[in-house]
Amino acid sequence: MIWSDVTTESIDPGAVLARVGSPADGAVAFFAGVVRNENEGRPVSGMEYEGYDEMAREELAAIVAEAAERAGSDRIGAVHRLGRLAVGEVSVAIAVSSPHRAEAFAAARYIIEELKKRLPVWKREHYLDRDAQWLEGHLPGQEAGPGGETGEHGGNRHLTEREAGRQG
Repeated sequence: MIWSDVTTESIDPGAVLARVGSPADGAVAFFAGVVRNENEGRPVSGMEYEGYDEMAREELAAIVAEAAERAGSDRIGAVHRLGRLAVGEVSVAIAVSSPHRAEAFAAARYIIEELKKRLPVWKREHYLDRDAQWLEGHLPGQEAGPGGETGEHGGNRHLTEREAGRQG
């Protein structure tokens, strides 16, 4: 069953995994994005995700449907969280089940890369020094580093509050 959601509730990875799978499948790929405790040498206390709820739901559904078509599997699901998250909390979870691992991995990768480009969700990183900055998202065409990060600063160039105001 193809499934996607955008929620303000905590994401349970086990519940996402339970939505995929079949006795005919030999592979299940799972990806969880979590809030990390450091970015560019700065201690992070949490992350805030803001977005257009209904538009984000529709776009995530479209991305997941595209991935399902590419993978040839309808056993695929993704969920993205909105709101304030603490370090270690899951911000996005993706699960794909298919007969072979290549298709499952490719579909999960497609979903995370496309949602970073297309989902109308913005990240505001909060630091232990009480500062907070909006982060710029993934920019298409940037080379990925060894950990999948892009650009000079892992695709997370900081926007000052003033820059964020000019862009919004």
